[in-house]
Amino acid sequence: MCFGRQAARCLLALVIAGPSLMGKAAGETQQLGVRHRIDVVVSAEPDAPIFRHLREAKGELSFTVRLSANAKESRFFGMLHPNFSDIVVPDGAGKPLVRQTKLWEEEVCHQRRGLPKVTVTQLAGHFGEGDGRVEISGINRHIGLLVPPDELTPGIKLDSGSDNLGLFYGFRAQTRISRLNVDLKIYPIDCFL
Repeated sequence: MCFGRQAARCLLALVIAGPSLMGKAAGETQQLGVRHRIDVVVSAEPDAPIFRHLREAKGELSFTVRLSANAKESRFFGMLHPNFSDIVVPDGAGKPLVRQTKLWEEEVCHQRRGLPKVTVTQLAGHFGEGDGRVEISGINRHIGLLVPPDELTPGIKLDSGSDNLGLFYGFRAQTRISRLNVDLKIYPIDCFL
C-alpha cells in the first residue's frame, strides 16, 4: 500500500514539474514574432503635369498618414506628418520625386497579428516659382462633402515584392489630377519574442 502512495506522489510530481523539465531537456525554443517597418516612395505618373511644364523645378511635398498598429505587446495609433523639401522634378517618370525613406518602425517584437493599417489622408505641396508655380492639394473623400478636385485615392494594393530590406507589401495612394503616387512599403521583420 505504501508503494502505491509513493507512485501516486511521483506521478503527481512529474505531471506538475514535467513541462519545465522537458523544456530544459529540449533546449527551450523561442517563439518567432514580428515587428513592422514602413517606408515611403513618392513618384509621378508618366502623364503627370509636372513632367510637361516643370522639369527640374524645385518643390516640396508633405502628406498625412493615419497609422494603426495594435498588438498585445505594442500599441500605436496616430497621424504621421512627413515633409520633404528641396525636391527636384526629375527629367523622366522612371525616377522618384522622393527616394525610399523610412517612415515608421516598431521597436517591440510581438505576436503575428496582421499588417498595420495605413491610409494616406492628404497630400499637399508645390513645384516651381512665380507665375509657373503649381500647387498640389489632394485629399480623400469624406461622407457628406463634395468630391475634392484633386481626389486622393488611398489603399490601392500593389504586388508584394522583396528588396535589400526583405519582403514587403505595397499600398499606393494616387491623386487624380496631379497624378502623384505615394507608395507605402510594409516590411514584416522576423524577431524572437
